[in-house]
Amino acid sequence: MRHKVTLTLLMATLILAACNSGSNETVDANIIKNPNTAQGYDESQKMPRIVFETDMHDFGQLMAGETISYSFKFTNTGNADLIISGCDASCGCTVADYPKERIAPGKTGYITVSFKSQGMSGQQVKEVVVASNTQPARTRLRISATVR
Repeated sequence: MRHKVTLTLLMATLILAACNSGSNETVDANIIKNPNTAQGYDESQKMPRIVFETDMHDFGQLMAGETISYSFKFTNTGNADLIISGCDASCGCTVADYPKERIAPGKTGYITVSFKSQGMSGQQVKEVVVASNTQPARTRLRISATVR
């Protein structure tokens, strides 16, 4: 019993010592490039900004087996070229097609999301995460449908 208590105290001491690295270094806030401020978006930063007309689309009711698509329109409202590096869907039944070229400030584009309802039934909500060189770097788009 005495060995268990000693071993437990030794383990607790090691864990506590490992958690305190003793380093009080701070990161200079000037290295962070974030155009968002407490007052809103800081236009003085040279950054792209992706703004979607809508981030959600409801297809309504559809029959199982149908494949449907919706194009989400966006605009680069920032002051630098927008680059979309990828779109990740929440499941294999959803695919997104996105522009591979740079989108200049003020220009628009589309991300087309396709949904295959084969083998599905009931209310379906799917998500696509758009990765880009904006702040924040990820934007979520959602589609929904009721499959009969």
